[in-house]
Amino acid sequence: MSSSEMKEKCGVFGVFNHPLAADLTYYGLHALQHRGQESAGIVASNGKTFSYHKGMGLVTHVFSREVLNQLHGNMAIGHVRYSTSGESAAHNAQPLVFKYREGDLALAHNGNLVNAEYERGLLQQQGSIFQTSSDTEVIAHLLARSAKKEFSEAAPEVLKRIQGSFALLMMTEKQMFVALDRNGLRPLSLGKIGDAIVAASETCALNVVDAEYWRDVEPGEWLLIDEHGVQTGRFANKEKMSLCSFELIYFARADSRIQGKSVMAVRRELGSTLAKEHPVEADLVVAVPESSVPAALGYAEESGIAYELGLIKNPYVGRSFIEPNQELRELAVRLKLSAVREVLQGKRVVLVDDSIVRGTTSKRIVGLLRDAGAKEVHVRISSPKVGNPCYYGIDMANKDELLANQHNEEQAMGRSIGADTLAFLSEEGLISVLGYGMPEGAHHCLACFNGAYPTQLYLN
Repeated sequence: MSSSEMKEKCGVFGVFNHPLAADLTYYGLHALQHRGQESAGIVASNGKTFSYHKGMGLVTHVFSREVLNQLHGNMAIGHVRYSTSGESAAHNAQPLVFKYREGDLALAHNGNLVNAEYERGLLQQQGSIFQTSSDTEVIAHLLARSAKKEFSEAAPEVLKRIQGSFALLMMTEKQMFVALDRNGLRPLSLGKIGDAIVAASETCALNVVDAEYWRDVEPGEWLLIDEHGVQTGRFANKEKMSLCSFELIYFARADSRIQGKSVMAVRRELGSTLAKEHPVEADLVVAVPESSVPAALGYAEESGIAYELGLIKNPYVGRSFIEPNQELRELAVRLKLSAVREVLQGKRVVLVDDSIVRGTTSKRIVGLLRDAGAKEVHVRISSPKVGNPCYYGIDMANKDELLANQHNEEQAMGRSIGADTLAFLSEEGLISVLGYGMPEGAHHCLACFNGAYPTQLYLN
């Protein structure tokens, strides 16, 4: 799926008790770059004071060797951001840093607090003055007003008040705090490098810094890490896990493992199941790069149709601004993706993608294949129809803009994007793949497919 249609909010990474904490965090954030390209930041602590740097852009643009050399200490947390709550602006770049009554406080958050506006309103009535438009700042103000004097006691209490999705890292000068929302909507893993402890949104970041995987943070769990060791506790009863299904379908990097599952293997199985549900006579299978490649390989293997590199992605294209007219928008798509005429000309093509949201990008990609001489284009999607917006940290169209709500049947949806046929993986097929091997009582959030949201939404 094109990154212009749906974006994950953020990625977080933290290191405790390592002399190269800031450097490791830099490499960890680089591995998590796919989770956010708008801004990046690192806060380090030497046990007495913070040093930090944040900026707009990719990790490699924000940080230089000179900057990293100024981030001192054996503890650091970092963040890459794509805004779904709060504007895209430098003052919203994370980690957010505040003066706390006990010293300095830094916060890095992946997710979206569904009751942030409600809590913000209450806090403003009590005199709080907000410096950003990010929902994450609500957490800092709640901490500042907590009746608990010690951070180690205040932090778990505050988590009881916030609702929604959050993989959260907080840091004082001497302590690191790690927590996951009560539904486990976002992934958060722990690793070790000798005596050092690492926390990351995905295991691919642990691999990059050569950390040994330890375990996943459980829904409703918090960990306080300091010189005395690791203290754990719960701010919420252990509920049914509701891990976002799109983490495995699209967002996570293919070499990550989530809840013990290989993301690559899951996506191949989704493609295989899709081929069983929606076969078609064709000459070749083509993926929309990069996230759809495993599903396309699975479809090809199950169907016996050859897999070919019919679309090539330009790896040097960053986030593009909104083009002012249709002609330039078409050129922007061609800049990101190129169709290989020698592969496609005169062929019946199965185009495998992981989702369709608005359908605008799918239409342009189908057009690329047609222009390159494809005889037929049969689109196959390795997830069900997206008919509901996400409120947990995914930038997605509102309900009326979703293609699934603009047409009553797949045939009409297919015509709207220029495909000969269009078919989606069934919800049953998705559950059969994602549900295998999950902990007892756990499941995945399928709200964007079926509207069954796992939390209260606090909608106006």
